[in-house]
Amino acid sequence: MPVKFLLMKFKGVIFDLDGTLLDTIEDITIALNIVMSKYGFRQFSVEECKKMVGDGMEVLVKRAVPEIANDEQAIRNLIQDYRQEYAKIWRDHSRPYPGIKETLNRLQQAGLKLAVLSNKSHEFTELMTRELLPFNFDVIFGARPGIPVKPDPTPARLVLEELNLKPQEVVYVGDTCVDMETAVRAGCFPAGVLWGFREEKELLESGARVLLKTPEDLIPLVLGEQKG
Repeated sequence: MPVKFLLMKFKGVIFDLDGTLLDTIEDITIALNIVMSKYGFRQFSVEECKKMVGDGMEVLVKRAVPEIANDEQAIRNLIQDYRQEYAKIWRDHSRPYPGIKETLNRLQQAGLKLAVLSNKSHEFTELMTRELLPFNFDVIFGARPGIPVKPDPTPARLVLEELNLKPQEVVYVGDTCVDMETAVRAGCFPAGVLWGFREEKELLESGARVLLKTPEDLIPLVLGEQKG
């Protein structure tokens, strides 16, 4: 879908992690299926998992086993096991998407402030970002106790405070409805990516104002250049 980028300059970009910066779905699927097999539940395909992720670990597990979603102790056990399994294999297949490193370098060279905001636990968010995508982000922010997760705008607002930027000065880049809703509620410019886990329709319906086919498409948007 052709899009006219706004002729304005932004001062910062907040990126989602899974499905936006890093392709992590295979390792997530493997870890989930190990746990599902352990307890005798059904297995999931990569395509199925793409539709289940985005709202954090607890929601992922509940979506996998809706029949016991109200059993708090059972869910806690599954989350604990999933966390342990994922900790063993998260490096196996997860990689930055093609063009991500080059785009980040270009934006940094232009003076943009760059941040990562994920519903993955802060420990994993920081570890995976630093090891799989060695880059000097200004802020890395994952799920933390006592702070609601996306699409609640609270974590995005906390990142904006750390960046010392106003919402309208920032593009929020993500691949799911959770990300677009977060951007809208926080007052940032919502940019949906088409290389991630969800489809164009979901991104547009949840507030995306522009769709990016490749990471390089982000450059003219944030630097105020026009692209037909």
